[in-house]
Amino acid sequence: MLIPKRVKYRKAHRGKRRGLAIAGSRVSFGEYGIKALESGWLKNTQIETTRVVLTRRLRRGGKLWIRVFPDKPITKKPAESRQGKGKGDVEGWVRVVRRGNVIFEIGGVPEDYARESFRLVAYKLPFKTMFVARKG
Repeated sequence: MLIPKRVKYRKAHRGKRRGLAIAGSRVSFGEYGIKALESGWLKNTQIETTRVVLTRRLRRGGKLWIRVFPDKPITKKPAESRQGKGKGDVEGWVRVVRRGNVIFEIGGVPEDYARESFRLVAYKLPFKTMFVARKG
């Protein structure tokens, strides 16, 4: 599971999910990528399941780049607990994905195979995505 080794602060504010991605909006490492068309939180479990899908499909060759890492702690209070008494315990880790972020990249495979692989990955993600190819 993807979680940070150390963090400066154990708990974080929820923050804003709106806005466009400036950094990480182009395919930089591989030949093809999957880009977010909406903003949202991407859980560490969702990143892991998509990684499993892509690595199984790339057994015969190709390379995978994961462009996101869950660095934001999400807290939750226990069910049926009263209000107050502070912020809840850390339940999981998420990555704030903004519209335009490239999430995964693959290289060394034909375009139709990459397109099919990312179509399977899109089912596992909590927002709309689109297939992108490297320019030039």
